[in-house]
Formats: sequence, C-alpha cells, structure tokens
Amino acid sequence: MSETELAVKKLIIEALKLEDIAAEEIASDEPLFGSGLGLDSIDALELGVAIRRQYGIKFETVNDEVKAHFANVRSLARFIDSQRGGG
Repeated sequence: MSETELAVKKLIIEALKLEDIAAEEIASDEPLFGSGLGLDSIDALELGVAIRRQYGIKFETVNDEVKAHFANVRSLARFIDSQRGGG
C-alpha cells in the first residue's frame, strides 16, 4: 500500500465520519460505491471537497473519467499522485 493510498483511506474515514472502520480494513481495490464500501453520491461530494481541501485538486465536472478515479482507493491515490506530479 502506497503512502497516498493510506492517506486517502484516512481522508475517507475523517471526511465521512466512518468511526467504526480502520484504514487498514479498507482494501485498496475495494469499490468505494455500491457493493464495496457502500458510499453514495452525497459521500462522493463530501470526499471531493475533502480532496480539494487536502490536495488542492478540483473536480470541475463529473464525467466517466472522474467516476473512474473514484472507483477505489488505489485509482483515487494514483489520480492524486498524478495531479501532484508524484507519479
């Protein structure tokens, strides 16, 4: 697990107030929405705001590409790293 993946897991827990789960319990390839972690569209908005605050990354429009970045922790971490020039 990369540093960014761990940071994203902690951000998800903090931003969405998921006190009953630890970062280590979230699989990096587990879907964030639907049958995986079970997040919904409101959670997506809150997570987007948290990412903007934490990393300075803005999501102007929600399209298939943005949805793909939010598929799981690993894809979100890769996107954040790419936006920060880290990979």
